[in-house]
This record gives sequence, structure tokens and C-alpha cells, in this order.
Amino acid sequence: MASNFNKRKVKRTSDSTAKRPVWILILFVAAFAALALRTGWIQVARGKDLSRQALDQQTSDNAISAKRGSIYDRNYKVLASNITVETISITPDTVRSSIEHNKLTVDNVAASIAEILELEKDAVKDKIGKKIQNETLKKKVDKATADKLREYVNSAKLSGIVFTEDVKRYYPYNNFAAQVIGFCGTDNQGLEGVESIYDDELSGVPGRVVSAQKSTGIEGNNGYENYIAAQDGNSVVLTIDETIQSYVQKNLEAAAADNKVAEGAASIVMNVKTGEILAMCTEPNYDLNAPFEITDSIEAKYPGIKEELENLSGVEYNNKLSEVMQVVRRNKAVVDSYEPGSTFKSVTASLAIDTGACTLSDTFSCGGSFTVADRRIKCANTNGHGLQDFSQAVQNSCNPAFIQIGQKLGKDRFIDGVNAFGFFKKTGIEMPGEAEGLGFSKDSMTDVDLATSSFGQSITVTPLQMVAAVSAVANGGTLMKPHLVKQIVNSDMGIVENVQPETVRQVISPETSRKMCEILESVVSQGGGKNAYLAGYRIAGKTGTSEKIPRGHSKYVASFIGFAPADDPQVVCLVILDEPNGDSYYGGTIAAPVVRDILGETLQYLGVEAKYTSDEEEYVDIEVPDVSGMSQADAGIVLDEQGFNVKVSGSSELIVDQIPKAHTKAAQGSTIVLYTDGEKAMRSIVVPSVIGQTPAEANASLVNDGLNAKIKGVSKSGKNATCIGQSPVEGTMVEPGTVVTLNFRYDESETTND
Repeated sequence: MASNFNKRKVKRTSDSTAKRPVWILILFVAAFAALALRTGWIQVARGKDLSRQALDQQTSDNAISAKRGSIYDRNYKVLASNITVETISITPDTVRSSIEHNKLTVDNVAASIAEILELEKDAVKDKIGKKIQNETLKKKVDKATADKLREYVNSAKLSGIVFTEDVKRYYPYNNFAAQVIGFCGTDNQGLEGVESIYDDELSGVPGRVVSAQKSTGIEGNNGYENYIAAQDGNSVVLTIDETIQSYVQKNLEAAAADNKVAEGAASIVMNVKTGEILAMCTEPNYDLNAPFEITDSIEAKYPGIKEELENLSGVEYNNKLSEVMQVVRRNKAVVDSYEPGSTFKSVTASLAIDTGACTLSDTFSCGGSFTVADRRIKCANTNGHGLQDFSQAVQNSCNPAFIQIGQKLGKDRFIDGVNAFGFFKKTGIEMPGEAEGLGFSKDSMTDVDLATSSFGQSITVTPLQMVAAVSAVANGGTLMKPHLVKQIVNSDMGIVENVQPETVRQVISPETSRKMCEILESVVSQGGGKNAYLAGYRIAGKTGTSEKIPRGHSKYVASFIGFAPADDPQVVCLVILDEPNGDSYYGGTIAAPVVRDILGETLQYLGVEAKYTSDEEEYVDIEVPDVSGMSQADAGIVLDEQGFNVKVSGSSELIVDQIPKAHTKAAQGSTIVLYTDGEKAMRSIVVPSVIGQTPAEANASLVNDGLNAKIKGVSKSGKNATCIGQSPVEGTMVEPGTVVTLNFRYDESETTND
């Protein structure tokens, strides 16, 4: 019985053993089928993706940055370029390992790196602790800072800190023409001004390096590298002249500070014949190399802003900083509009003459006010100007007279003419955010609107529109399109594009233009623009003082627009001082002298020869000759021939020193003090104060004390002008014969009718 059981057991075991290969085969076939199906599905459904992933693992595709083009002034002085900087990054795991290996602490390493790179220690520590392959510490690090970090890394024997070469935008003149040039972000993308408008031209086209490593698993893949060179950006050549821009910036900064302007200042200098902008300046400005930092200029506009920002953080800090910087970065000359006030009378007068609405012999009566409809409109001269001809009305800047001139023009001719001059539409200049200004249509304009518009109120214009319009008045009647870009050049300085002057239209006749040049010159010589007078140069211009809306809050815009020479205009200059809070708010008083100084320096720089009248020869500055080493007699002859007076100190014959020094400038009739052998010039005279004196009084005061006077800002007949500044200042010890420069200004009573 046991035997049979064992037999059955053996049989069952044999059957099981026999069936096992079958099951194994079945399982193998099933697995193979599943694998085949999976492989087939992958090839069909994901084949392209997997092939791409495999290729990505075996190839690299790296971008090559293009070099950003430069920005030049019209004479190819560099205004924006690139400098080599470095990006500092770390491999956190490697850094941690080297810290441990060198028995350092993360705290100490983070603190040292943070101090060098001017970062927060905790932020650096957090990055060192991250579980990622690569982490950037700081971009755009200058070479000196990067080298300092290298020294620390080497001395501490740290690994995992990577230095990668990069480029950073650099502006050699810092705040120079800031609102025109603009700046770039950390990725070298233009964010403001020309940098933004011409970003595509300046950026160029990045290159690529595509390479693959040799792989034995892929038939025919022996490795390769494909190099596509970057195309460097083109450069932009501006119409801006660095020298003229410097004159404007210097004078506008001083005017904004002296007059305590609350809402900034702006100035434009333009070539009247071509429309080229030679200078464009806005105050306050900012540092292009540090566009998010509060400069002294910004601090002056926002007193205490640095302390306020120090007490803010996070979103509040960013919002406040953004609010301040948005205002500062505005190009006031292009994006802001204002009521032009009496400067606009130059346009109204031109239209009246050109259309035949008025003649130069027409007369206008002013009794101190003029009533239109239900509105009584006052003249600045409340006593009235009486009866005046056309030229006198412009000289007096008489509002009642211009209301009558506007009425003679009529709404249709006035609006057609103003539109023809380019107001209330964009000029198309290469700047972001240009404003259009605001005026009236023929249907919307009332009689009162016509009256107030005729003398520059109830309408708004941009400074750029005003400059373009007055250029047309000066240049023969042709409206030119203002432009800031002169050329586009490639990396080899080959010309890609020349920007030609563009004529918009003829707005008045050459004859009208000639008459207006004469009338506007008389405004400076006889009218409210006397503070723009400059001996040797015929300056024409118009004052402007407009009360800001809402009226009655004593907030004004003071302006003056002038061009020169009046008989052959070359350049026009506009200065705007927005909400001055100094001793005056009249354009003829505080803006006209700024235009005078800008035009004086600009005309000399451009080589326009000064031509002095007989009345002006007394104020002609000539070079003092060098008479050192001469005898008293010979020195006296040389100086007398130049129109100088002579005073000798000492009894010896040989001249060893002189005051004023040789090759300096002094007015004819000045006294040159000569020192003979054995004598020495001593600082023996205390400069007196002549502030508040007339030219004659100030000159006499200085001459009586043995000093010389250099008079600025008045003509010989400046009987109502007073001295407002002197250099050297009162109390300074100087040598006999020293030249004291005096700045004069006419009393407000002569300039209030603007």
C-alpha cells in the first residue's frame, strides 16, 4: 500500500517537473510580447520626444551674447559703451564640501563673501545651503570687486565659486543727458530714452555654439561643433553736442537751484535750420550708472527722501522708490505740456502779419484791461500801455493788444495757423512718451478762448513744440521736424543710415520771418527781454510767465525762448523754470539770463563772431598781453595800444609781475597793475560788496578800490539794472587790479509784462 502511494507521488512530481518549462516558456513569451508592445508603443507615441532627449544629452546649445552698440554725440564722443564685468555664481554642494574640508564655517564664509559683494549675509548663507546645481550670487560685478573676491577665495582655498565674464552698460558722464540717453537693465535691455527706442538696433543678434560629443552607440556620430557668430549691435550717433549739452546742463542746474524750482526745469537748444537737437536737459536728473540711487539732485527735489526710504522695506520701499524715479526720469522737454504764456505771442504775431490780418502800422489801445464777452482780462501793466503800434505791443507783451490781434485773425485763421505750426500733435521725435498738448477746434473755441489763446493761456504745448515753432519763425518760415538721431553706424563705424533734416511745411513767408526777427530782437533791446541782452551778439526772443491751473495759488511757469544771431539765426534756446520759489517768478527776470548765458557760450563755441556796436566796445573783453621782462616804458606802450590803463608799483625799470595776469580777459579801459623788480604782488585789497548797485555805481566802487569790473547781463544804458552777483565775493582778499565779474539783472518793473 505504501508502495502504491510512493508510486503516485513520484508520478505527480514527474508531471510537475515536466510542466515547469512550459510555464516558463509561456511567461517568457508573455514578457517578450509585453516588451515588444511597450517598445512599439514608445517608438510610435514617444519616439520623437525620446530622440530629442537623447540628442539633448549628447549635444549642447549655448548662446553667444552680441556686443551692444555704443551711443555717441554728433562728434563721436562716447556717451554710452560697454565695460567688462563678471557674474559670480556658486555650486553649493562643492562650496559646502570645501568649507568642511578646510575646517571653515558657513557663517564666516557667507559673511566674508557678503561684505565683498555688498550683499546680505543671510542671503548668501541661504544660497550656500541650497540643494541645487548652480546658484547666482551677483551679476555685473566690476573687476576690482571680482578680483578682491578671488583673493579671498584663493586664501581660503574655497572651491565651487565660479567667475563668468559679462558686459555692463557704462555711461562715462554719469548724469549727462540722462533723460535723453536712458539706461539698460541687468540683462542689457534698454529701459529708457534712446536705449529703449533703439534697443533692437543696439542689441544686435546673439550667436550660438551647437556641439555634439562622439557616441559609439550612434552610427556615424563622430562629434561635431557648429559655430554661429554673434552680430554686434549697431551704434547710434546723436545730434546732441556734448559741449553744448554741458553748457545747458551747467546753467540749468544753477538756475533750478537759485530759483528753488518745485517742479523741475527744462531746456532745449536746436539748430533752427535743420531741426537737430544740440542739447536737451531736464532737472532734476539722475545717474545713469546707478539709475535706482537717490542723487543730490533728486534729494534737492525730495528733501529727506533718503531717510524716508531707509525706514521702508519690501513693497513699500519699492513703491516709493518707483514713484520718485518715475518723476525724475521723465523727459520734461518732451513728455510734459504747459501753458506757454507770452512766448506764444511770437506765433500769434507771425500769423497776424503773414495772413494780412495786421500790419506793422496798426495800433492797439491798452487801458490796463480788455473785456471779452463777460470776461474782463487784465494787462500785467494795470495802468495800461496806452496807444501802441504792432512792434510796441510785442515789446510790451501787452495782453489787451494781443486779444485785439487775435480778434483780427479770427478763429479759423488762428486755429489753422497754430495747427500748421505743429501744435497739438506729436513732432515724431525719437523719444518715448511724447505729449501732444491741448487746444481747441473751430467748433469748440469761444470768443474768450480765442482771446486767452492769443496770449498763450488756456492752451497747452510741449517745450519741443515751442522750440520747433519759434525755429520756423526765425529760419525763414519753414517748420522742421525736430530729431535727436543723426546716424546709425555698424561696429566698423560704417554708415548704416543717415538721418536727413526733414521739412514739415512752410508756415509763414520769408518776409514775415524777417520782420518777426527784427521785432523779437527789439524785445531784447527795448522790451521785457532785456535780461537776455549779450554784448556782441544780436539775440531775439520772447519772455513768458504763465500762472498754473488752478489760478490763484501763486504757482507759475517762468520761461524765455531766444535765438541768435537775429540777422542770421543759427540756434534757438528755450528755458523753462516750473514753479520757482526764489525772489521772482517772471520769465524775463529769471529765465532770460539763463538763455543769454547758454547762447553766449554756444555761439562762441560754434565760431559765430561777436560784432560789437560802438556803445558796446566798453564791455569788450580782450586778452591781456604779457609784459613781464619789459621795461616800464615798453610795457606802457604795449598796454596803451590795447586800450588798458597802467599803474606801476615799484621804482625799478624791469617788469616782473602783473595783475590781471597775462592772457586773461579784461575789458578795455581796465587798469593793469605792473610790479617792478624787487616788488611782489600782495593780497592787499578786500573786495567790497556791489550787490544792488547799478553798472556805473559798481564799476566806480571797484575802480576806486584799485580793482577791475567785468560786467555781464546789461547794455551800456542799463540804468535800471542792478547787480545780483559778484565773483570774488565780498570780503575776499585779492591783489590790486583783480577782475571782479559782476552779473546784472533788470528790475522786475521792466519785465512784468510777460
